[in-house]
Amino acid sequence: MTDAVFTSHGAPDAAPLPANPVAGRVRIEGEVKQALETGRNRLIVTGALFALAFTAISARLFDVTLIGRGAEPRVATAPRLGALETFRADITDRNGVLLATSLETASLYANARQVPDAADAAGKLAGVLGGDQADLAAKLGSGKSFVWIRRNLTPRQQYEVNRLGIPGLDFQRDERRVYPLGNIAAHIVGFTDIDNKGLAGIERRFDEQLRGAQHPVKLALDVRVQHVLRAELESAMRDFSAVGAAGMVLDARTGEILSMVSLPDFDPHRPGAVDPDARFNRPTLGVYEMGSTFKLFTLALGLDSGVATLNSTWDATYPIHISRFTIKDYRGGERRWLSTSEVLQYSSNIGAARMGVAAGPARQRDFMKRMGMLDTPRIELPETGQPMFPTNWREINTMTISFGHGLAVSPLQLANGVAALVNGGVLRPATLLKRDPSDIPPGTQVIKPETSKVMRGLMRMVVEKGTGKKANIPGYRVGGKTGTAEKVSAHGGYARKALLSSFVGAFPIDDPRYVVLAMLDEPHGTRQTGGFATGGAVAAPTIGKIVARIGPLLAVDPVDLPPRPAQPLLNARAQGKSVAAN
Repeated sequence: MTDAVFTSHGAPDAAPLPANPVAGRVRIEGEVKQALETGRNRLIVTGALFALAFTAISARLFDVTLIGRGAEPRVATAPRLGALETFRADITDRNGVLLATSLETASLYANARQVPDAADAAGKLAGVLGGDQADLAAKLGSGKSFVWIRRNLTPRQQYEVNRLGIPGLDFQRDERRVYPLGNIAAHIVGFTDIDNKGLAGIERRFDEQLRGAQHPVKLALDVRVQHVLRAELESAMRDFSAVGAAGMVLDARTGEILSMVSLPDFDPHRPGAVDPDARFNRPTLGVYEMGSTFKLFTLALGLDSGVATLNSTWDATYPIHISRFTIKDYRGGERRWLSTSEVLQYSSNIGAARMGVAAGPARQRDFMKRMGMLDTPRIELPETGQPMFPTNWREINTMTISFGHGLAVSPLQLANGVAALVNGGVLRPATLLKRDPSDIPPGTQVIKPETSKVMRGLMRMVVEKGTGKKANIPGYRVGGKTGTAEKVSAHGGYARKALLSSFVGAFPIDDPRYVVLAMLDEPHGTRQTGGFATGGAVAAPTIGKIVARIGPLLAVDPVDLPPRPAQPLLNARAQGKSVAAN
């Protein structure tokens, strides 16, 4: 029987079946599995791409709706603020009283491209914020995507701007530097610009340290003492019609500056709105011929070097004529030979000049160098002046410097030098930063302790019997020296009626704790002073008032107080009245 051959009508012949049916099935199943695996991998890749795309779109939507400005014009809204984070550290006095701090504020800006009507918006904003409407219109019509409108708005201003509902406006978190005590320490603390960058004073000197610091910068200042010193200097300026004043209170043992005042002063919130003269820091930046206060250094030099003793005498009978100059004493002087102590007591220019010549130019220059009078003081302020002294230190220079002319220094240098004269002879650099008792620098021994003790006695004598009598107040034993110098004229020479009147001293003089200085610029005599505007007439009484007020604040116990009258108190008690302490 012949095998039949099957064909399909109208179709090509079918493929012959494999010789091994099992092997065929295995091959077909492998191809199916491979196709399924390929499809699954493609689905995973496609799904991942869709997920990434969705994430990107979601992130963009979040940025547009919640963070970015988006295409939809925004109305000014309250700033989105979290916890307050100050970017600039505080400045405090020695007792922790705030002198400078930072407050959180909101600053207004605009996307000018989204403001529909710049002129209308400017008119509305000017009604709320004030300022130049034309300037506001120019900013809002500038077409810029970012333009500042006003920095550091008050909460009321922020609220009123929100009420306007102007598209394209928004707020940014900002920080404003504020000075709670205003003018009281403006020259020391200084100020910042609108971006909180320090421009003057401690703010400038410690700008980097203040940025982002966690702890405040603590100054040596005591705001109680600062208030008293400023108030008394202001009063003296008014009483004697002075154009300016300066003063200091310095710890004679540590070198810390408890108070430093320069008048006129300024509001640190608006430094650009005041006369530049008011921003001038007289105690550190100004350099002046300090007049007879320098006789303290002349006597210290003479006594410490052995050139003079308390028993030495100096011919002050006649004026000294040297070259084209004449050195004479105020109002003729005593016109006799004077002892060393009398040279200081009567403030004799002639006696001081002769003592200086006895010491010699080289020795005097070396002494002034040791006392810090020839170097720029190292104080924590950028506003410091350089002393002015002769290049060729001749005999005539020695004479004039001996009584305070021909060498110009800052009041800070004078006060710091006097601290060394009274504290046992140790010169320490003055500082505006509070010093820990364990960190007080040892300083440099510039005169013998025995010389310092003699100088304290001489300074007390000046207040008890000499030109500084008006600084002698009950309860506090003040010692010091007056100074009256004619100011250098802008046209050369000296302006005879433009005086710089001062007093520098220490208390309690038996064991000095504090050096005090007061200086009045161009004071005028009054009826009470007999027309005189000298240091003894105007600066000495000012020091007396200052010491009387700051002594109790600094825990300096009064001594030698006169007994209070008992009779009025007894009479009041007898009549059953209450008596207030005087």
